Amino acid sequence: MRGLELSIAWRYMRSRKGSRLLSLITVIAIGGVLVGVSALIVIVGVMNGMQNDLKEKILVGSPDIRVLSYGDDLTINDWHSVLSRVREQPGVVAAGPFVLAEGLISAGHAYVEAAQVEGIEPQGPGVAEPTAIRHYAVQNAGDFRFVSSDGKVRGAVVGRLLAERLGVRPGDTVRMVAPPPAGKLVDAATGTITPRFFRFEVTGLFETGMYEYDNSYVFVPLPVAQDFAGIGNAVTGVEVRTKDRWAAGKVGKDLESSLGFPYRTVDWQEQNRSLFSALKLEKLVMSVILMLIVIVAAFNIVSTLTMVVTDKTREIGILKAMGMPAASIRRIFFVQGVVIGSVGTVGGLIVGLAAAATLAHYKLFKLDPSVYFIDHLPVNIQPLDVVLTVLASLAIAAVATLYPSIQAARLYPIDAIHHE
Repeated sequence: MRGLELSIAWRYMRSRKGSRLLSLITVIAIGGVLVGVSALIVIVGVMNGMQNDLKEKILVGSPDIRVLSYGDDLTINDWHSVLSRVREQPGVVAAGPFVLAEGLISAGHAYVEAAQVEGIEPQGPGVAEPTAIRHYAVQNAGDFRFVSSDGKVRGAVVGRLLAERLGVRPGDTVRMVAPPPAGKLVDAATGTITPRFFRFEVTGLFETGMYEYDNSYVFVPLPVAQDFAGIGNAVTGVEVRTKDRWAAGKVGKDLESSLGFPYRTVDWQEQNRSLFSALKLEKLVMSVILMLIVIVAAFNIVSTLTMVVTDKTREIGILKAMGMPAASIRRIFFVQGVVIGSVGTVGGLIVGLAAAATLAHYKLFKLDPSVYFIDHLPVNIQPLDVVLTVLASLAIAAVATLYPSIQAARLYPIDAIHHE
């Protein structure tokens, strides 16, 4: 009986006049599922790609954890002892001090703009690297050793986009204006604000692909940054790299408990909470919207099977009069819906994966990095998302067969045979 059911289901899916081709309404129903599944796979892949790409680019210059202070000037004076205790914490791979300040930068002409100045330890043997920024120096454009032409460790490594606007290359000099030290914002004698001026030789350029870093960051040696920020021998905090980036929150809490007041920790997810929360919400909303396309395609399946039931009412009546049970009638239309859903889902899977691979390989859609932080539309297909999409599509297609199959099974043979 099962073979007969499959044979009848296949005949009902074909067009009239004995053609072996599928009927137009069947093709339309399959096409609806295909479009929905392929669109869902591509969009979810794009959202995953943006999330991962942004995360990787942010963490180029931002550590897994930052140890900061609640002190009056928000700096850490006894950072050597804090650094030693941090390095002893389980889960910590590398840790190092950093200084973060803001200033104005120019190349000796009228063009001046704001820059983020970060002080880190110069690159070299035995130097901890809590972030990967030291590995993003532009080839043949210096490095993070900060060694200037006079042999002193007093150079500056500038973001490529910032360097292009300033018109500087390695070997050129930049001038920077630093704010007065904390507590000395106004000169007591004159009552005016006295800025401080610094000159740095550009000893390298870096390029991370993250607009925020490449466009506004300047890295200098730690002692120079301490002088620039006017904080003496203190530092802004300690950068930490962990064994498992996703366990950074737990390691950070353990560090807070170990160090005690006035120290606090901020992990990478907390630093960028609003950005990643927005991306997760956007992914969820887009998934729901695109799943509606699959649901609309399911209505196509319902309408297709309903039309088949109407068209084949007399044949259904004859089959039931010949002894075919209602369960077999239901299975005939259930098979039709499942075949439509399966073919559409498999086709959408193939088209979606092919489109995603094309987008990822050729980087077809360029983005404005000043707005989106990244310069192209990234794609990252995750197996779990694909599996969930396929299962959801098949489930929706199966549910769509219930109404028409039940209606067909309820037909009375006599009424169906006399149906016009």
